[in-house]
Amino acid sequence: MVDSPSLVPALDVVCLCADWCGTCREYAQVFEALQQALPAHHYRWIDIEDEADALGDIDIETFPTLLVAHAGRVLFAGPVLPRLGDALRLIEVQTEVVQRQAWPSLASLGLPADQQTAYTQLAQALHTARG
Repeated sequence: MVDSPSLVPALDVVCLCADWCGTCREYAQVFEALQQALPAHHYRWIDIEDEADALGDIDIETFPTLLVAHAGRVLFAGPVLPRLGDALRLIEVQTEVVQRQAWPSLASLGLPADQQTAYTQLAQALHTARG
């Protein structure tokens, strides 16, 4: 765990959900609690139907899906369970990855090549939009 908030690299933490999804509605409370527990990061909730254009070619198979990125680089992309402890640990681990600069290869994310590209494009667009 990081001791000083000033030393925490800011991650982009994006939840990809749908309003009709019961698990996503349940995860909304977890996502809010995550933001309160780890406020140094940038959080975004994207409804895949309301903001389909922002997603490009991303195919969501399981809800909720999280994208965790740093400076446009994908660190994690995949489904998560609606449990705060799991989300906290995921963000802590990804923060450590950035601090060590132990960047995962895109292949290690376990995504098909087209999805690696799509998630990278979203991560880069979010990073660029914040300027």
